[in-house]
Amino acid sequence: QVQLVESGGGLVQAGASLKLSCAASERTFSNYAMGWFRQAPGKDREFVASISASGGRTNYPDSVKGRFTISRDNAKNTVFLLMNSLNPEDTAVYYCAARIAGYTSNYAYTQEHDYRTWGRGTQVTVSS
Repeated sequence: QVQLVESGGGLVQAGASLKLSCAASERTFSNYAMGWFRQAPGKDREFVASISASGGRTNYPDSVKGRFTISRDNAKNTVFLLMNSLNPEDTAVYYCAARIAGYTSNYAYTQEHDYRTWGRGTQVTVSS
């Protein structure tokens, strides 16, 4: 089973940018659809971004659309989340998730229950 390790979190000021990475252990990484979710203290985990196994489709909720960009590098078995114009409401633990989908799949999943494997998360804190 694929294992996921997130990195790149930290403490930044409002308006700054961060780029999160999620490294996957699986050699057939290109067969996996990938997603990012986040959980703020006292809140449910919420969807942030997803990318299809093919890389051809992405999805974002309105809260981050235009500020966050998900991408993948299959040669490095890594998915990225570039976060621009961060604000304090973006403070959360960010989780990477994966599900097998087949390398030609063009579906970007948005629901927690769609994903089978999760990383341990990386903390992002945005100060005002």
